[in-house]
Amino acid sequence: MAAAAGVVVRILDKRLPSALRASGGPCRFVNRRMCSKTQAENVQKPKPQASASFKVPGHKPSDWDKKLLLWTGRFKKEEDIPETVSFEMVDAARNKMRVKISYVMIALTIMGCIMMVILGKRAVERHESLTSQNLEKKARWREEAAQSVSAKP
Repeated sequence: MAAAAGVVVRILDKRLPSALRASGGPCRFVNRRMCSKTQAENVQKPKPQASASFKVPGHKPSDWDKKLLLWTGRFKKEEDIPETVSFEMVDAARNKMRVKISYVMIALTIMGCIMMVILGKRAVERHESLTSQNLEKKARWREEAAQSVSAKP
């Protein structure tokens, strides 16, 4: 009776999806269809460096690229710039210029904020505010509207 039960369990276990099977059940069927490599083939071979294939042998810099190379301090004079330079050199100069421009923009933003605080404090000393300016503007509009109505015959 126990042997018949084992046979039935094995038959049913083979038909169940692998997620529903008992982990250590009587049937330990292993599906190796997807992994056909041997252990010797699994050993990784050294790969060639990716940066070597990325390098462009020569990049002719445009006038703008030459200016960037000068502004970033890569070369002292425009005559010192060779006919062809590596793309990495031009890219590094562009990145350096981006960083310099962002620093300048940060400094200008901070200076603008400080200037607005100073101007705001001066306006408070003169008792000027947006509310008072809006009230004066609306009073002027009412006067102009009243004058235009009275001027019409």
